[in-house]
Amino acid sequence: MKEFRSGFIGIIGRPNTGKSTLVNALAGEKLMIVSTKPQATRERIGVILTTEHAQMVFYDTPGLHKPLHKLGEQMNKAALNTLKLVDLLLWLVDSTQPPGKGDQWVAKALKKSKTKVMVVFNKIDLTADFNPEEFLSRVGAEEWPWLKISALTGEGLPLLLEKIEAWLPVGPQYYPEEMITDRSESFIISEFIREEILVCAEQEVPHSTAVVIEQLEERSTGQIYIRALVLVERDSQKKIIIGREGSLLKKIGKASRKKIEAFLEKPVYLDLWVKTKKDWRNSLPMLQELGYTEPERTD
Repeated sequence: MKEFRSGFIGIIGRPNTGKSTLVNALAGEKLMIVSTKPQATRERIGVILTTEHAQMVFYDTPGLHKPLHKLGEQMNKAALNTLKLVDLLLWLVDSTQPPGKGDQWVAKALKKSKTKVMVVFNKIDLTADFNPEEFLSRVGAEEWPWLKISALTGEGLPLLLEKIEAWLPVGPQYYPEEMITDRSESFIISEFIREEILVCAEQEVPHSTAVVIEQLEERSTGQIYIRALVLVERDSQKKIIIGREGSLLKKIGKASRKKIEAFLEKPVYLDLWVKTKKDWRNSLPMLQELGYTEPERTD
């Protein structure tokens, strides 16, 4: 009889390499927000995939980048702390981009972690002449195994899962079979709203916002009532998010509600409000309140 395997897999990489797209594809359901804008993922988010012979817990992490504020510092910390929390690291690389100093820095950080690493070259549907060996040679990581995939089309994903399962240790089933994420419904809903802000708002405004679910309840009619607060850093951003006669906020609300209804499989009344919290991205107490801070690790 085949032994059951289980473990934790961290997905690490630079911004916009397709980490969230990969996690959604592996989960078979949209749980992570996806955006062409960098730094869409702000926290370490666990997605659970249970098969007949294994349970794999994937951690989607923020893209490693040069931080411009305390929120960025905490995002980097969330990604780097993951290196010591998992059994296996998937370094997701955008195969349409040449290797740079950022990739060399990531390679050094992964080597320092002493955790098993598999390099996963994503977006192979967009490039025909990519050379994995050349990339690994230029970042000093020739010894690591690699695999080419397309998270968007699904190419290479069955083989990726097969290799991950083989690498994981024999272990117990940590979570119930029906559980697909370690995050609450409120968190997923807030992320859907933030995703629409990323889509609808321009330039820096989306990155200056946070979403707080203040109320989530099912009414006697079967409709889910959700009151959500959108935080911004300046009054000028508040005006932009609301839009002329509330037009942009209505657009964000309508698109968010559709995603939330698909996720909850119930009708939703979404009540959106906007509030200014000056310079919240540089306030550690505010970041802690929003759940964006990482504990200090001494090991």
